[in-house]
Amino acid sequence: MSIGSRLWGAALALSLCLPVAAHGAEVAKKQAPTPLSAYELYRIYGDKTWTWNTGGGRFFDDGRRFVAWSNDKGKPSFAEGRWVVDDLGQLCMRATWTNAEGAARASTCFGHRKIGNTIYQRRQPNGEWYVFRHASVRQDDEFQKLVPADTVSAKASEVKQILLSQEIARKGG
Repeated sequence: MSIGSRLWGAALALSLCLPVAAHGAEVAKKQAPTPLSAYELYRIYGDKTWTWNTGGGRFFDDGRRFVAWSNDKGKPSFAEGRWVVDDLGQLCMRATWTNAEGAARASTCFGHRKIGNTIYQRRQPNGEWYVFRHASVRQDDEFQKLVPADTVSAKASEVKQILLSQEIARKGG
């Protein structure tokens, strides 16, 4: 085979591959996960309650207050604090959690990324990514656990009162 034939063959192969490679790069670019903006996160969580198997958290719009309660393994606790979002796709709940043993500050954060209209979430910093909301929302999406009704405040207040009365009883008051 002459050098000219080999060059022509290489040029033909290159001309066939470049559009495919360019298309692949374009698809990859379109499919790269991008962080949700603070505004997008605010729209998802603002004035919503996130219901959990062991309790729930309320994201108040007013003052970005965060209130939660939990009864994990028979140990009731409540939280009061703030929630924040940023343009890196992060939602953080910064609150003081109180249980029968005392109180401690905690910051729990979740990262959010999207590919197309599908939103992924993970607990920061090392959680596993999972689908938070499918492009066509499904019944079992975690997103479905965000509800408009405040199902948390009354229970958190009740837990707070119980823990306070237990503390007073321990101190002999």
